[in-house]
Amino acid sequence: MVSLGCAKNLVDAEVMLGHLPAERFEIVTDESQAEIIIVNTCAFIEDAKEESVETILEVADHKENGNCRLLVVTGCLPQRYPEELAAEMPEVDIFLGPGELPRLVELIDAHQQQGGTLQAIGVPQYLYDHTTPRVKSSPFYSTYVKIAEGCDNHCSYCIIPKLRGPLRSRSIESVVAEVERLVADGVQEVNLIAQDITAFGADRNDGTNLVGLLRELVKIDGLRWLRLLYAYPDGISEELIELMASEEKICNYLDVPLQHINDSVLGLMNRRIDQAAIRDLVARIRQRIPDLTLRTSFIVGFPGETEQQFAELLDFVKEGHFDRVGVFRYSREEGTPAATLSDQIAERTKKSRLEKLMKAQQRVSFRRNRALVGRIEPVLVEGYSEETELLLSGRSVRQAPDIDGQVYITAGQAEIGDIVPLRITDSSDYDLIGEIVDPSEESAE
Repeated sequence: MVSLGCAKNLVDAEVMLGHLPAERFEIVTDESQAEIIIVNTCAFIEDAKEESVETILEVADHKENGNCRLLVVTGCLPQRYPEELAAEMPEVDIFLGPGELPRLVELIDAHQQQGGTLQAIGVPQYLYDHTTPRVKSSPFYSTYVKIAEGCDNHCSYCIIPKLRGPLRSRSIESVVAEVERLVADGVQEVNLIAQDITAFGADRNDGTNLVGLLRELVKIDGLRWLRLLYAYPDGISEELIELMASEEKICNYLDVPLQHINDSVLGLMNRRIDQAAIRDLVARIRQRIPDLTLRTSFIVGFPGETEQQFAELLDFVKEGHFDRVGVFRYSREEGTPAATLSDQIAERTKKSRLEKLMKAQQRVSFRRNRALVGRIEPVLVEGYSEETELLLSGRSVRQAPDIDGQVYITAGQAEIGDIVPLRITDSSDYDLIGEIVDPSEESAE
């Protein structure tokens, strides 16, 4: 299984693997050994589509020159381009949309019987739950739990509602049951994900919401860190902020994609928030949880974005509100309202604006990391550093898996999966360096 794209896609990949009976299928990590190769694709933006196509073509080589007898392509790319892919990629045997994951074995069996190219691309309605088999591929101490699928926000640049369908939320009982099982198996960090976790429960019309879910999850013994990813800004309530401030298990970390700060651009993006509300939200979060790590993302080069509007965004970033920032060049995606807008921005302009924004945030990140030197922070030990086996490495509570930096541990011993107190002794733009301290020393401070 080769899984591309976001953590939500990774959960889908794990669910697909879970549907393969162990008595019939052996999972291998070396592509050259595999008789069946599954590529779980992303098609969110142009770069993701290109990566997906390149990966499929690379893997297809194993059909001509290796053991592979069956090539399966799943996820958003076949959902978006079913006819085109079938015509242009005859080496692919099965195309499976994200709403058809449980049908994987059925299609493999059908192909063995009849051959040819098979497709299962329908309107996405599927939603996994706590009873769904799942093969966890992340480290034993950390995992992602998808609490909802689809999206109802319909931002003008985004194709996700067409690929993933409308919002479909799991029940609180289902999520709690899954997390309880994961924690019993040794998981200490649970990262809650959805396209918009703040919308959780809105489709159920029974009072289900994110705060109610969190109140139940924090009761689970053995769960140490509960991290919230992808929170739409206008869904962050005072109740949620208060709960985060008061509950030790909920990480003081929030990923809030803002996309821009200029009101005209936000309006064209069909975002339900303006600059005044964004500034008010950031101020309220910072006032109530001063120690919170705040991450956001911005889009540069949206159609019609003027130099003045970009300068407004650049100045906003320079103000230093955010610990982490991801920046994306606007990708003109067919089928979205923004693709029809006039005044599309040249790629070289998008690239220049991205570099300027990232450079500005780099200085902010460096200052914020330097301010942590001397503090004692909880750190999750993940193993030996990729740089040298002489150093352990891990993540502080301020760093989400896969997207943020890491911590290099220069002194002290711990086991993989331990959460230990660590004194920060140095920092760089994105990484931290520190020494494990004795718990008694920590309590003395």
